Amino acid sequence: MLLIFAFSDCSKQPGSGGLAGLKPCRLPGIDEKLLCGQLTVFENRLTRAGRTIDLNVVVLPAFDQNTKAEPLFDLAGGPGAAATEGATFYAGQGKGYRRRRDVVLVDQRGTGKSNPLSLPGKRTPEDYVSEMYPVDYVKSLRQTLERRADLTQYTTSIAMDDLDDVRARLGYDRINLIGSSYGTRAALVYLRQHPERVRTVTLIGVAPTYLKMPMYHAQAAARAMELLLQQCEQDAQCHQAFPQIRDDWTNVLSQLGREPARVKYSPSDKSAPVNLEIQRDIFAERIRTWMYGRDQASRIPLIVHHAAQGDFGPFLREAIRPSIPDFIADGVYLSVTCAEDIPFINQEEAAKLNAGNPFGNYRVFQQTRACSMWPQGKIPPDFREPVSSNVPVLLFSGNMDPVTPPQRGEEVALYLPNSRHVIIPQAGHGFDGLAEPECVDRIIMEFMETGEAKDLDVGCLERMVQPPFEKDPIDDRAVNGGATDDRGRNGSRAEHFDFARSPNRPCHPKAAR
Repeated sequence: MLLIFAFSDCSKQPGSGGLAGLKPCRLPGIDEKLLCGQLTVFENRLTRAGRTIDLNVVVLPAFDQNTKAEPLFDLAGGPGAAATEGATFYAGQGKGYRRRRDVVLVDQRGTGKSNPLSLPGKRTPEDYVSEMYPVDYVKSLRQTLERRADLTQYTTSIAMDDLDDVRARLGYDRINLIGSSYGTRAALVYLRQHPERVRTVTLIGVAPTYLKMPMYHAQAAARAMELLLQQCEQDAQCHQAFPQIRDDWTNVLSQLGREPARVKYSPSDKSAPVNLEIQRDIFAERIRTWMYGRDQASRIPLIVHHAAQGDFGPFLREAIRPSIPDFIADGVYLSVTCAEDIPFINQEEAAKLNAGNPFGNYRVFQQTRACSMWPQGKIPPDFREPVSSNVPVLLFSGNMDPVTPPQRGEEVALYLPNSRHVIIPQAGHGFDGLAEPECVDRIIMEFMETGEAKDLDVGCLERMVQPPFEKDPIDDRAVNGGATDDRGRNGSRAEHFDFARSPNRPCHPKAAR
């Protein structure tokens, strides 16, 4: 009730003294009252004139208000995911974080309910197997969004100044930051711009400011795929089910490289079958993204094995359903990466680096072309410099991460003398799909209590094992839709998991989308 009283008469004028309308609220799927409100900021923070943005804010109050400590601000991934989607976690499995701390979730400008830079619409089966950024889509997206947004004003540095406005309006002196994937870059930027306001930082799947995403996506993915293939070969059941999995992987890429697969797909909603084309680069890109979480990665050998035989049923069952892109505001993704990453990629260097890589130069091409049609925002002169700080920082990397491998965590930690970098042996990009995910949460909560990373007990990380590899499931086309390739072979059914949400925290792994 203290928070409600403190902001009961605030104004929506940018730069005024409080958050507008912070009041008790209920969110879907959460059986308790939270606090919701908006903070109005200028879209152009430099001129402080013209269009404004209402930042969507959700506060999950600490349970013990008498001994309340510094709050936790959770920064979402993407770029383009909505932080307030994490409220479900902090109202459920993540309640432990709120024992003595408010949890504050702010939809970054352009995401969630903060002037979202996205186009609503239902995706078709064709959309799920199309290229990442079709030219017509990017042109239409820009044309539509520019009616209500200056697309150069949605960079990380600007958004982190927004976040500090929220901190100030809520009356917090110092805060704890936690970020996953792109959220780690955002946290590092906030740490550099507002160092006196940060008590601790936790980074999961570290994306440095200088990473030049997606230049190294293929390199990191090839490393993760090699580790995955090795695990399958060393696992008795996986090896028995797919004894030539390495050859299967090479062969399917070779076959698709010669000629795309043409597949007849029967949607699960009983609508008319559609003819789909599966191109090599798109197939490989889907495999890459499925390595982010170990639950989906456990199905990759089955998918690859069947695809090598011309059966794309398991592939399509996994590909044609809500996934990461459905929860990301593409306008934010482009506004961020077209300002902070793509301009610094040497195209010849990228082509040489990714030559011969099974994942190729697809992502560099797709995003470079999209950015050629997108307005470019400005970033501070020192943006791409490593972030240095003496603030306590705890970094987590997954050994199996296909986009921000442990190398990135090691690099960032070099400039953070009061930090500790912990590698989770079986984790991907985050710790989705592993046993005992609460292990990481316990470590983070202890770190925030003590403000000291060096002496943390991380022994439980060894018990965070990956799920077993999936073997051939039962064909269930009548229930879940079927796929038949151009030779008439039926596709088999692969079980579905909701990868858009982690079992213990929101998964927004498109740091690296």
